[in-house]
Amino acid sequence: MGKMLVCFVFLCLLSYGDCGGLHLQGDYIISGWFPLHNSDSTIPSTPYLTDCTQGLTNKHGYHLVQAFRYAMDEINNGTQNKQLLPGVTLGYRTYDLCSLPASNLATLDLLAQQDDSSAVDSRTVAIIGPDSSSYSFTPSAALGAFLVPQISYEASNELLSNKILYPAFFRTIPSDKNQVSAMIQILVRFNWTWIALLGSDNPYGIQGMQGLSQQASLYNLCIAYQAEIPAVTNKTKQYMQDMVKNILKTKVNTRVVFANKRRAAGFFPFVIDQNVTGKVWIGTEDWSVASTVSSIPGISTIGTVLGVAVQYTEFSGFDDFERLSVPRLKDTGLKSPFNHSVPCMQNTNLYEIAIQGFSMSQYDIVSSFNVYKAVYAVAHALHNILQCDSGLCQKYKVQPWEVFHQLKRVRFSIRNTSFYFDKNGDPPTGYDIVTWVWTDGQWSFKVVGNYSPVPTELQLDTSQIKWTGQVSPVTKVPESLCSPECPYGHRKLMTGQHKCCFDCMACPAATFLNKTGYTFCQVCARDYWSEAESETCKKRAELYLPWGAPLTTALLIYLGVTLFLTLGTAVIFLFNLSTPVVKSAGGKTCLLMLASLTVASCSTLCHFNRPSHIGCLLKQPLFIISFTVCLACVTVRSFQVVCIFKWSSKLPRSYETWAKNRGPEMFIFITTVVEVFISLLRMLLDPPFPSRDYDFYSDSIILECSKTLSLGAFAELFFVCVLSLICFCLSYMGKDLPANYNEAKCITFSLMIYMISWITFFTAYCISRGSFAMALNVGAILFSVLGILGGYFLPKVYIIMIKPQLNTAAHFQNCIQMYTMSMQ
Repeated sequence: MGKMLVCFVFLCLLSYGDCGGLHLQGDYIISGWFPLHNSDSTIPSTPYLTDCTQGLTNKHGYHLVQAFRYAMDEINNGTQNKQLLPGVTLGYRTYDLCSLPASNLATLDLLAQQDDSSAVDSRTVAIIGPDSSSYSFTPSAALGAFLVPQISYEASNELLSNKILYPAFFRTIPSDKNQVSAMIQILVRFNWTWIALLGSDNPYGIQGMQGLSQQASLYNLCIAYQAEIPAVTNKTKQYMQDMVKNILKTKVNTRVVFANKRRAAGFFPFVIDQNVTGKVWIGTEDWSVASTVSSIPGISTIGTVLGVAVQYTEFSGFDDFERLSVPRLKDTGLKSPFNHSVPCMQNTNLYEIAIQGFSMSQYDIVSSFNVYKAVYAVAHALHNILQCDSGLCQKYKVQPWEVFHQLKRVRFSIRNTSFYFDKNGDPPTGYDIVTWVWTDGQWSFKVVGNYSPVPTELQLDTSQIKWTGQVSPVTKVPESLCSPECPYGHRKLMTGQHKCCFDCMACPAATFLNKTGYTFCQVCARDYWSEAESETCKKRAELYLPWGAPLTTALLIYLGVTLFLTLGTAVIFLFNLSTPVVKSAGGKTCLLMLASLTVASCSTLCHFNRPSHIGCLLKQPLFIISFTVCLACVTVRSFQVVCIFKWSSKLPRSYETWAKNRGPEMFIFITTVVEVFISLLRMLLDPPFPSRDYDFYSDSIILECSKTLSLGAFAELFFVCVLSLICFCLSYMGKDLPANYNEAKCITFSLMIYMISWITFFTAYCISRGSFAMALNVGAILFSVLGILGGYFLPKVYIIMIKPQLNTAAHFQNCIQMYTMSMQ
């Protein structure tokens, strides 16, 4: 089986001579897979592979190899930790992963070793690499079947964390799952909800786009356009041009490019060709700090680039190692003690690359440190396997599966950094957030924040970000919205399939909205109100007549004047009870009338301050009953005068019968009892109580007594109205009686005032229910009292006080004689 695999490898490769390669003999071999060249296969559908050295030199891969060698040198010499592997040397065998077929063929070579019993002494115990997720799937699946541990330093695809498919895969770079979360947190921080999502057409980009698409809706992000970025060929150039045009049509200002550096480097020239400027580009860790992308001519015009980068750690001593290793590489050439099983991938002479003097960027340092950590992880696993804690390792033939099991348990500190693998083989590290900086045409990047996956936290110093506008740098954060956020007091009305596209509708009265992003308005609490388009609700005003208010004070003065006039009139009548004027007005009945008017006036006190249960029970009955007594007295007085002067000749015994049977007293009593009965029945069956009317005014609460216009209240008023009508008719019948007995005009005037005041009140009550209407109710009561007092009593008070000569029996007898003579 092994010989067949080896033969298959050689059939698929070109034959090259055995030349100096990058290998080192040791007790235990670690295989290093690094991209020292970039050489895309001309026939990608076959395992055919050209010589990697025919491709362009990859300076980033050079630094990775040197970090690999640097870690080996430290461990073998015990520079950092003499107790790590005492008495044990690590060796390595490297492969130049210049293309995808190179990765597959390296896998076949290692599989052949696993099945070749003769090569057990040089069998690889672990693999460091490769640099790409795309290059990792086949090796991790095939070698994982033999539990050969593979530790990648740049492969971040989330699928590789699946331990069922890739059981022996580890990495020192965070998973794309965390990278997607970091990108989403950046979008949320700047409220960029309308985005374009692009990804490379390989598992790295496709998986990243899927992860971001699935989480976008959870954060109210809308993807206006989504597409995959293919490799640039003659067939895909038109597609790439159309893709950029379609992005421009969406008017999206923020574009997320989830691609590896190779695809990103092919995509951005099309962006530059179409003069796309002033946009925001969110980049992945693979291209946002890669010089292969930042070195594209004209890329500084595309706008602001915010990238996710693996967190930087100080890597002192590495730069010196690279510089000092160049002379040694010239002298040794790192001649390999092994036979090259894959010459086209293992014939690299590192010195030829080293003398080119590649500078080291921060991106190179970060990835190199990830390689460095991976080598130390394998060393710590071997430390546990070989039981090196005693001071000397017990050397024996270690199987890869033993290293695999120990890697899951390793936990160590290196360069002041704690490191271990979680259950998915991922490291517990976060990201730096970087932005591109251009100074005099020279590119660099600046760390402006960081992202921690556990707990999820994004820290950004936005003042360090220079936003690039259409023409010149701007200070305001660019917007990327389908529809601008609705102002407070407005809700969203969706207008399309994307929830980021909407119209803003004003919240109606009695609702409010002090947040953005809501599709409904919040209803104000019952005691609060709001106008249309309101952000908050206001406390409703309570409408009543409080003590101390100016209007209440005026009404109390008005009440005081009314009581003074009523009680003053009662005193005058009491002292002049035997005079003809008082007798003609009703005698003692006048005192009853004045007492009822006083009670009616005092009923207005129930209208002030907040309604109470007792006040609501007494307010209307107190006035209605007392005023009924007064009207009944006036009615009796009118009936007596008409009966004496009009009906005595026709019904000579009527008045005598009326008087003997105590008709006046009975009429007043029965009328009052009927009104009292109606009021009591109303209070028992449908009692009024303090209420709060929320419906009449939107901004106020009317504090009043309930049942104001109920059936019981209507019955009370109806009875009073009927009595008023009877009183009016009887008084009108006496319009031609002697002057001293002719009170039709006075009573009519009084009743007219009474009726007008109540008509005015009820009209105002139907229109307005505020404090003014409540004041009108009090005014109507007092006006009714003053109407009776002014029309019926004050003319008589005038005679008593001013014209006493008219208050004599002779004068009244003379008036009767004149009336009798006129009737004849």
